[in-house]
Amino acid sequence: MAKLILGLATSHSPQLSVHADDWSLLREKDETDPRLDYKELLKRAKPDIDQEITSDKMRRRYEACQKAIGILGDVLRKAQADIVVVFGDDQHEQFYDDNMPTFALYHGPSLSVVKHTGRNPAAWKTAEEKGWAETAEEYRAASGLAEHLIRSLASDEFDIARCDRLRKEIGIGHAFSFLYRRIWPGGALPMVPVMVNTYYPPNQPTPRRCFALGAAVRKAIESWDADQRVAVMASGGLSHVIIDEELDQIVIDGLTRKNRELLYSVPRDKMRGGTSEILNWIAVAGAVEPMEMKLVDYVTTYRSPAGTGCGMAFAYWT
Repeated sequence: MAKLILGLATSHSPQLSVHADDWSLLREKDETDPRLDYKELLKRAKPDIDQEITSDKMRRRYEACQKAIGILGDVLRKAQADIVVVFGDDQHEQFYDDNMPTFALYHGPSLSVVKHTGRNPAAWKTAEEKGWAETAEEYRAASGLAEHLIRSLASDEFDIARCDRLRKEIGIGHAFSFLYRRIWPGGALPMVPVMVNTYYPPNQPTPRRCFALGAAVRKAIESWDADQRVAVMASGGLSHVIIDEELDQIVIDGLTRKNRELLYSVPRDKMRGGTSEILNWIAVAGAVEPMEMKLVDYVTTYRSPAGTGCGMAFAYWT
């Protein structure tokens, strides 16, 4: 039978791949982002924000993030997993509002990684791509496990959407390609992408439902009649584009103490934009509940006087 041997969780913000010397490009994006009231954020920013955005502090935080990514990569390589199941969000990469499933599972035989999608030619995007490792055009997907997961989750009364092809011009979404671009450069570990609609109301899942999904995935993996070592990984989060350290600490506390009720109580109105990717972490928490969590690091990468940036977090379970 298959065995679940490892859990990982990582932020995947573009800021991780943009060198600290170029974080000003992301600040400029924030200043004109139509989703933000930048002037209002300036008024509400914490009093010591200037101390958070010195060149020296930003470089040290960038380096801390790179170290944490390296640690996760080392942990994954040493675990000798045969397959990784990745919980990530789809940001209008495969699904649009004309068909937006709450949970979807990809079960095609392979998955493509497209370096230049042409979707965002902005300067910060160019800077981000410079930080990516070279990737293959195609990777093998773990379709056998994917189909087993679909059957098992359906039996457990999860309404799972499925797809066996990706949009050619986009390939697999950024939440999933992060594995090959940053966590394991040069690796080719077969993947099962589990797409969670964290971003787009009104059919976002609750924290409770995401935890239950993870637990059902663990049950399915352990019932798979295959001699395979399986890892699970959450991609995304924590709070951003506006950093909310209090929220991040609640989530980290709930994860480290295996406090389901605390995780269930994370306010849904906080789950907006990239912050909603916390739900991927909660799903993995359900999958690895019998394991112990090691927090590698939590780094607040403030990049503007308005307090924008990302609460970067990196963890693993064994």
